Amino acid sequence: MSLERPKKPKILVVDDEPDNLDLLYRTFRRNFQVFRAESGAEALSVLAKQGEVAVIISDQRMPQMKGTEFLSQTVPQFPDTVRIILTGFTDVEDLVDAINSGQVYKYITKPWEATNLIEVVRDATETYELLKQRAEAIELANAQKAVLTTILQVVEGSDSLVSCLRTMARPFAESFAADCCILQLVEDNQLLADPGIYTQPDKIENPLEEDPLVPEVLTNRELLLWVNSSPAQSPDVAEYYQQTGIKMQLLIPVLYRSQVLAILSLQWQETTKHLPEEQLQLIYLLAQQTGLALTIPLGLHS
Repeated sequence: MSLERPKKPKILVVDDEPDNLDLLYRTFRRNFQVFRAESGAEALSVLAKQGEVAVIISDQRMPQMKGTEFLSQTVPQFPDTVRIILTGFTDVEDLVDAINSGQVYKYITKPWEATNLIEVVRDATETYELLKQRAEAIELANAQKAVLTTILQVVEGSDSLVSCLRTMARPFAESFAADCCILQLVEDNQLLADPGIYTQPDKIENPLEEDPLVPEVLTNRELLLWVNSSPAQSPDVAEYYQQTGIKMQLLIPVLYRSQVLAILSLQWQETTKHLPEEQLQLIYLLAQQTGLALTIPLGLHS
């Protein structure tokens, strides 16, 4: 199970003329999740609430804030968003500056042709997806490097097994933006004492001993991702996670010679984290490499 981006890409349309705004909404609502705003200030509020969108389509001539001015304010927080300007007049200087600075992908003259605008937005969406894929590939590479570097450090030597576990837990939490990471040894399908726990500042740690999903992971020896929006969940499981404040948890059995050597738990107190299939696979593989490193201080390696 993974948390993928919505099938319908998000776009934001901004125009101070209600008729144009309604036309833009009706043009794209079938294939996109469309948000709308009548001014640059309102559009900034929409982005603050809804988060990143794939494409922004903004009119240029609006009161208080021109379209290029509004779009420039979205760049620092949403660098991957693709921006399109609608203009009904020749404002060459503003448009050239915006395009040259990378703030505007394309401009469309008004009145526009629906088929042309749809094609431009489709291309813009594809550009956005390519940018996100590249960013995710870099993020995964950096995460892999961080975890593997820590594994090598642990292999070279650690003060104690507990500190070894905590040292390994930290890069998992930091690399995958988890609020808490727990790496806990297992013997005869039972959790052992003294887990390695790394918790982000001001976040809560939730031990695994009472977690109702841990026995399932120990039995099935398979990765398990739980989110609070899961359609099928037992009342006991839902109640436990509601009480602990966990909104999403990834549980991974760390295997050695077909036996569960440890459990890796990544916990999030929000469900905004994006976990595509490639990232789940990488976390699983890194967990197994962590297990190989643990065999040395445990005296299991041969």
